[in-house]
Amino acid sequence: MRFFIEFSYNGSNYHGWQRQPSQTSIQERFEDCISKILSSNISLTAAGRTDTGVHAKKMFAHFDYDKEFDCLKTIHQLNSFLPNDIGVRNIFRVNDDDHARFSALSRTYRYLLINRKDPFMQKRAYLLKNKLDIKKMNEACKYLLSNDNFKSFSKSKTDVKTYICDIQEASWTQVDDNTFIFKIKANRFLRNMVRAIVGTLIEVGQNIITIDQFNDVILSKNRAKAGYSVPAHGLYLTDVEYDIN
Repeated sequence: MRFFIEFSYNGSNYHGWQRQPSQTSIQERFEDCISKILSSNISLTAAGRTDTGVHAKKMFAHFDYDKEFDCLKTIHQLNSFLPNDIGVRNIFRVNDDDHARFSALSRTYRYLLINRKDPFMQKRAYLLKNKLDIKKMNEACKYLLSNDNFKSFSKSKTDVKTYICDIQEASWTQVDDNTFIFKIKANRFLRNMVRAIVGTLIEVGQNIITIDQFNDVILSKNRAKAGYSVPAHGLYLTDVEYDIN
């Protein structure tokens, strides 16, 4: 039988989702805990593999288990035993061929940017004191919707088979005088893609490159042409969509 888990985490204290040989990961903590509770060696497959320091407000993973169990009780047990920076919202039965990663229709990320120092947002938002032209940045975002090859924003050394992604939404919102949020939704994302996009859009907002030059960066399919990767701690996975009954 296959089950989905919906959960969230603050990634500040972890070296990403995926198990690491000598570093603490969210997957390691989660699998160790649920394996003890269910008295079985449980392996979790997540909707995505977030990098070191990246947060998730809504993440899904699936696991296989051959016995009936009380989902609500298990949620309570997990939330009691897991660290405070990992929280479980739901566990539910799905079809045996439903897959947390491959059945996902879309994923949505948000990047949080502030331009004034805030002690309460440390490790939760990227502090950038430079003034930004949000209007220009949103104009540049239109090129993200009209292109589909994003090799320019992918980590250089990767074994990915295709750089094609269908970006459905991409925009900046100014929440208040000091807070800006970038939202991007796509069927899939490349390694480091969102952070590289944000860094390059910041260059548009600072008039380092023009809107058309942003498109040239995409068309170049060359990571060296794109801007810097912004810090991981401002990035949040906020939604994963499925067509699952």
